[in-house]
Amino acid sequence: MRLSNAALASLATRAAGEVVVPAYDRASLAPGIVHLGLGAFHRAHQAVYTEHALRAGDHRWGIVGVSLRRADTSEALTPQDLLYALDVRDGAADSFQVIGALVALLVAPQSPAAVLDAMTDPRCHIVSLTITEKGYCRNPGNGALQFDHPDIAHDLREAAAPRSAIGFVVRALALRRAAGLGPFTVLSCDNLPSNGDTMRALTLAFARQTDAVLADWIAQEGAFPNTMVDRIVPLTTDADRARVAKQLGADDAWPVMTEPFSQWVIEDRFAGPRPAWEGAGAMLVRDARPYEQAKLRMLNGAHSALAYLGSVIGYGTVDQAIGAPAVLNFVESMLRDEVEPTLSRPALASYRAELFARFRNTALDHRLQQIATDGSQKLPQRWLESVRANLKRGAPTERLAFALAGWIAYLGGQDETGRNYAIADPLADTLTEAVRATLHADAVDAVRTLFEIESIFGCDLRAHTRFVSQVARHLEAIRKQGVVKAMGALVA
Repeated sequence: MRLSNAALASLATRAAGEVVVPAYDRASLAPGIVHLGLGAFHRAHQAVYTEHALRAGDHRWGIVGVSLRRADTSEALTPQDLLYALDVRDGAADSFQVIGALVALLVAPQSPAAVLDAMTDPRCHIVSLTITEKGYCRNPGNGALQFDHPDIAHDLREAAAPRSAIGFVVRALALRRAAGLGPFTVLSCDNLPSNGDTMRALTLAFARQTDAVLADWIAQEGAFPNTMVDRIVPLTTDADRARVAKQLGADDAWPVMTEPFSQWVIEDRFAGPRPAWEGAGAMLVRDARPYEQAKLRMLNGAHSALAYLGSVIGYGTVDQAIGAPAVLNFVESMLRDEVEPTLSRPALASYRAELFARFRNTALDHRLQQIATDGSQKLPQRWLESVRANLKRGAPTERLAFALAGWIAYLGGQDETGRNYAIADPLADTLTEAVRATLHADAVDAVRTLFEIESIFGCDLRAHTRFVSQVARHLEAIRKQGVVKAMGALVA
């Protein structure tokens, strides 16, 4: 039996209450949210908070999910009436829930007009995004919109058939203004510093290229709250599908796996109504930045260190990497001594302890290669902001420099056991060519070559000769001794 509306009643009976299923009338849901970038994270995070509001009786918040690139999510979920299972794993026992919040699923390249129709529906009050760092088409070094990005250039020429999230947002807002409708709230849920402010600046930059009056209207009437989202969501495997099917008694082509922990911090400034997400535990605050910076630099920064250093050693998952004493000691000291002093969030030591407990969750099978993707887009906010803050105040950068050396070693594409892996990054060709060209050169030359890539490192870091030398010294040690021995000497 395939998961579907028709199967819900029998699922509830068969599972004897062990699986929570939607008890509300899904046909009554209005399309109040359009979500751009429908992936596993959204389905395990924001959609779950929204599901709580629907179950509480507020049916204005059905989600229209939009895949901006591929049709695979649509192909998996459409035959099962857009239902999917959430499997929450803590290493001891799983809990299962069927999510019914999706009311439509669109594939933008197949029908951009349908996406714009959903965004201009008067019942749509929120357009949310999980498009990853690279989806913002910005220069990660200076944050500016890349007008020469192929998708942005296309959307400026072909406004009625956008490709980028920013193109869709600006076109939809223009259509709403022309129709006499107010703007929707644009809610970025990606791991970017001040993600709402960032999205606002990029949206206005794009709009000013097309219509200055529209840009002024967006600036005055629109809302772009900053948010912080936190939940670990590994890739779904065939083994996961089999496990979920056994529990449900029904096949689910694309369930999502996650951990018990979930956090959502949202600045409470919206252009219109919103779901009562706080009923599911979301924090509505005046300023999300302290939480966002801590999450980016501590959880995401630690994840990247584990991904690159662990992958070079030969580990496959987060729990394997953090289980190595040298790796654990290194990452803990990096956070405690070089990252936490740059942050203002309260209770950082407790937050750090909570993170390491999450990293040890053996049930998640969180793959390091999943975390390692798109490093050129992630490292500026995960590591380099801490580096800059420490350089500015003359504070230590030794461990952050070691992490960067580990990333450079990772770009070689082979771990210390001799296994090869692919580099998944928008700048993969540039990065791997730079590493290959300097593989047998002095480590300082290798680091300087990479630091010349301004879209990652800006123009400032290469001028800090002491920091360049630190990274080069650690890269040389990793090349000669291997990660663990080089790391052990550093920690000692």
